[in-house]
Amino acid sequence: MKINMGYMKNLASQVDAAPAGWFKKWFDSSFYHQLYAHRSQKEAADFIEALLDQLQPEPAARMLDLGCGAGRHAKFLASKGFNVTGLDLAGSSIQAARQYESTHLQFYRHDMRVPFGLNYFDYVFNFFTSFGYFDTAAENHDVIRNIANTLKPGGILVMDYLNVAYSEAHLVPREEKEIDGVAYHISRHADEKHFYKKIVIDNLQADGPFEYTERVAKLSLKDFQELFEAHGLTLHTVFGDYQLNDYDVATSPRLILHAQKKTK
Repeated sequence: MKINMGYMKNLASQVDAAPAGWFKKWFDSSFYHQLYAHRSQKEAADFIEALLDQLQPEPAARMLDLGCGAGRHAKFLASKGFNVTGLDLAGSSIQAARQYESTHLQFYRHDMRVPFGLNYFDYVFNFFTSFGYFDTAAENHDVIRNIANTLKPGGILVMDYLNVAYSEAHLVPREEKEIDGVAYHISRHADEKHFYKKIVIDNLQADGPFEYTERVAKLSLKDFQELFEAHGLTLHTVFGDYQLNDYDVATSPRLILHAQKKTK
């Protein structure tokens, strides 16, 4: 079952008209894909299995993987028989993900700050800290509003975010990596509101060095509760890791939020 794309008319022009940000160039670069190529397919599959056991979705439920990257979570969901759509801003990620497309799985380039439909999906998933990149609080509200709007009444959001306290305690200030002859010099720091990850790249095969800086907002459980409540989502459960253990603010590596759209 393919997604009805009627409500995504003029999609490309809307996406490109959205505000620029550091993530637009970085997530679409070959260096980004090389640096993060180690992400575990097994970890993704195990996480999805645990979520499905927890959520017990109906057969053929409509699911959205928002910020899907190259599709590692979406393809596993589709393999379980669900109707899955993946959306991501990075054209290179969508191009890579489309090798997995099937009757039950489609991928589209889209910016989550731009609306993506009304009352369509039973589930929206936002994995691996694919949020908190934006310049303004208004943009955060835009995304949560879009998620709430695209969910059917009673639909479920699962948002997987970093846990601020744990990330502060385990921050690695410097790291060096060499991958296929490309050297990555990584430095990390934080201020009151954000985590920063500066990546300087020495590539002997191209002019350089290249430099990118990731920035992720320090959003707490309370911040998400307020965002959800503002847009008609009720927080039900909070998990602290990919095994879905209970959340502890000091010791949990992740902040995984299970919320539901209000029915009225």
